[in-house]
Amino acid sequence: MQITVESVSALERKMHIVVPADEITPKVEDRIKQAASQARIKGFRPGKVPVREVRRRFGEGILQEVSSEVMQQSYSDAITQETLTPAGMPRIDDVVIESGKDLSFSATFEVMPDVTPGDVSSIVVTKPSASVTESDLNDMVDKLREQRKQYVEVERAAAMDDQVTIDFEGSKDGEVFEGGTGSDHKLVLGSGSMIPGFEEGIVGMAAGDEKSLELTFPEAYHAEALAGASVVFKVAVKTVAETMLPELNDDFFKLFNVDEGGEPAFRAEVQKNMEKELQSAIDNRVKGQVMDGLLEVTEVDVPKALIDDECGRMRQNMVQQFGGGQQFDENMLPKELFADEAEKRVRLGLIVNAVIEGESIEADADRVKSKIEDIASSYEQPEQLVNYYYSNEQALSQIQGLVLEEQVVERLLEKMAVETVEMSYQEAIQPPQQKADAEAEAATSPEADTEESANEPKSAG
Repeated sequence: MQITVESVSALERKMHIVVPADEITPKVEDRIKQAASQARIKGFRPGKVPVREVRRRFGEGILQEVSSEVMQQSYSDAITQETLTPAGMPRIDDVVIESGKDLSFSATFEVMPDVTPGDVSSIVVTKPSASVTESDLNDMVDKLREQRKQYVEVERAAAMDDQVTIDFEGSKDGEVFEGGTGSDHKLVLGSGSMIPGFEEGIVGMAAGDEKSLELTFPEAYHAEALAGASVVFKVAVKTVAETMLPELNDDFFKLFNVDEGGEPAFRAEVQKNMEKELQSAIDNRVKGQVMDGLLEVTEVDVPKALIDDECGRMRQNMVQQFGGGQQFDENMLPKELFADEAEKRVRLGLIVNAVIEGESIEADADRVKSKIEDIASSYEQPEQLVNYYYSNEQALSQIQGLVLEEQVVERLLEKMAVETVEMSYQEAIQPPQQKADAEAEAATSPEADTEESANEPKSAG
């Protein structure tokens, strides 16, 4: 077998392979003889078909079949011989398959890059220092009650935060428009689920009241025919209901798997979960900075094949997440939509793997066991989940990957400058990008200019 390798670019290689005819011909003849012993051809007894007849009828197909197998094997052998690590499947070109002649073809592919992690000593990581205060705990208890609130009908005029049951009909220029009607529609006033002015216009109405609301759709409304349009909504209120929060009693505590110990035990359980969430948020914030720093100081060429594979995975995940179980063609989501994030993920994966190899890091078995037990602790029969992880190689590998990632972060942190920053619980659990977006929005909002503007009504009517 003759092999020549050409470097097309930093990562792309074109390998030309020639397999001598004297390696192909015997394999083809053996396959023809085997076919002759098994062939059933009209006019010949089974197993007595002449070899020349099989060669005449099926020789070309057998040659193609054998050549395909030889190409796969010779490509694999050539990769090993040349000590190359392909990043994806090869593109096969320049194929020459002729009876009695050498087999030749070209395989073009990308190779995995050599990665040398950069010096991270200049990277500064800010690590939040926060705790769960009594006020934070009280807020969380209120939030849990709010999540399980009910609505109770009342005989009074509707106010903000009430839930009303209404019939409504919207018209534009005297004509009812599509999607503008509803019957027995439940609406929480102040939820912002209707166009500006709609919910505010219902405030003060009681069950049995009817009213016409003159409103204007937002200029950026998704339905072009209604964007910026002046409309009239006829609204009839059927019921008004106010919020009723659940009592802090045993029935409520049982919703959170607290069967005894009353309110103190419930609050202790909530605080424990808040502290776990806080620690997870801090870890994720630190990890994000460590990984961004690693990316910043490390140059690496990324194989396009790996980016395409990652784009495919991201696209499939999005289809599964938002497809709603309905038929959804993933090709409607162009790969370009995921390209930047996919490249970042692949680049980071290559660099982290280089760190693991260079630092000789292995997943700590005790930490793997501890993480599995922690996950299992929230289940009714934790031992079954523990057994599942240790009996399922793929599931166990995922946990080992998480632990390995934690160990990489810890190893890199030893080489970075770490600054501790005092934060409140709420600040610490908020993702950094979300916080930055909120601050930017607040800074650029017209309502930030004057106190009066913050009190302007939303109603367009």
